[in-house]
Amino acid sequence: MQRLYDFLRRHPTGVDSFGALMLLGFSMLWVTQDVTGPRQLIAAGVVLLLCLAIALRRRAPERMLVLTAVLGVVQLVADVEVNPADFAMLVVIYTVSAHGGPRWASRLALVGGVCAAPLAQVRWPVENVSTPGMVFFTVVMTVPFVLAWVLGDSMRTRRAYFAQLEERARRLEKEREAQSKVAVAAERARIARELHDVVAHNVSVMVVQADGAAYVLDNSPDLARQALETISGTGRQALAEMRRLLGILRTGEPEDSEDYVPQPDVQQIEDLVEQVRKAGLTVDFRVEGTPRPLPSGVELTAYRIVQEALTNTRKHGGPEAGASVRLVYFDDGLGLLVEDDGRGAAHELYEDGGADGHGHGLIGMRERVGMVGGTLDAGPRPGGGFRISALLPLKPST
Repeated sequence: MQRLYDFLRRHPTGVDSFGALMLLGFSMLWVTQDVTGPRQLIAAGVVLLLCLAIALRRRAPERMLVLTAVLGVVQLVADVEVNPADFAMLVVIYTVSAHGGPRWASRLALVGGVCAAPLAQVRWPVENVSTPGMVFFTVVMTVPFVLAWVLGDSMRTRRAYFAQLEERARRLEKEREAQSKVAVAAERARIARELHDVVAHNVSVMVVQADGAAYVLDNSPDLARQALETISGTGRQALAEMRRLLGILRTGEPEDSEDYVPQPDVQQIEDLVEQVRKAGLTVDFRVEGTPRPLPSGVELTAYRIVQEALTNTRKHGGPEAGASVRLVYFDDGLGLLVEDDGRGAAHELYEDGGADGHGHGLIGMRERVGMVGGTLDAGPRPGGGFRISALLPLKPST
């Protein structure tokens, strides 16, 4: 049955032609039996053209409607009575109403359907029937035409509704694909920032410690051993974080495995400062306000900002540079202030991004702060050095 239904849907003109032939056979029987004289040839032509209208109703619905209307007038003028071929009028009215073509065609179909029965009753009145009976008969004969138009209009509305649903589904699918691509790009950008912070900080610490170990290897083996231990611990930490980030790239979602370390938070800033101190940079660390749990995005952003700022101070601030880190807990957010007294602001801070102080590190900071709805202010200090000030709200601003 499904194959038969699919075949019929693929060949609508063939189906209509078969129905037209069936109707033509019944109508020709009426012509040969009930029509005599010169009217027989006219009746045969009207029947043939009405059946042709059914065969071509879906290929040219508006033209077939006009043809059917003209044939109806010819029937009235030539005195060709109501016959089986007039069923084509119902079919054409339904087709035009369901096709959804020009408004004039739908209106003409409705008006013609409403007028067909009254005109036929006037032209060929039923004998021996009272006036109320004639009115009732006319109304009964008009109902099929109106129902054909209403049914066709309902089918047109239903098709338009389903077409709208399909279009909406296609649009939503495209939007989902676009959002997925945007989400993937954003996630990869986030991972790139994470990798930048991990590599820039930990490799910098390892290089400084390796240089120090090579310098004191002969005279102070204990200091060299301590530096090597720092290098080992820093390398393990970097590998653990990079393994976590690469695991996200492989699976497309954050890993919860115990093999991966959790993301850094505000509590680990003190450990970060201690690590930097062991690398030879003097850092003053202070916390003001009452520490409390913060959103994970805010804590990670705070940690990465301090890490990036201290890394650049160690790389570009000079051998005698010192830094200070200040965390301030407000009622509605977290404040960060990282300052140094080195020469990086005046000479080569953010060399990899240019001498204008707008390198990739500062761009990454601004992106991180922007994602949590915060503000960032970075620039040279009046007395020398560089200052980074950030305010991270507990809730992102709209």
